[in-house]
Amino acid sequence: MAVESESLAPESVVHPSAALKGGEHAVRSPRPDVVARVADFAELSAPATPGTPAPLNRLLDVTVVVTAELGRVTMPISEVLNLNVHSVLELNRSVTEPVDLLVQGVLLARGEVVVVNDSFAVRIKEIAEPKKRG
Repeated sequence: MAVESESLAPESVVHPSAALKGGEHAVRSPRPDVVARVADFAELSAPATPGTPAPLNRLLDVTVVVTAELGRVTMPISEVLNLNVHSVLELNRSVTEPVDLLVQGVLLARGEVVVVNDSFAVRIKEIAEPKKRG
């Protein structure tokens, strides 16, 4: 089924600078019963009393994901599908290199793996520079 579309002939369009009452503008279509007007929105203004920036204390209860990354490896799916119990995955990092500490996927620090009360932990040795974090 074909759909016909009406296009506005150049002579049927009133330039937006043609003002209506109250500074409104209109565009006429070939149909006399249709008139489009520019929306009239109230002007936004600053709050009456300038407030101080929100304190960082509001963020102290926000929970984020912290990850200690030993290393990475890139491999084809065919090799991933062949992984079994006792398979060994060689990572791209030496035993002597520090592990990365990521917060929400962004590098925050580097450190060494330690054992605390029979659990792994990371002792931070270096905070990443802000330009290297992103």
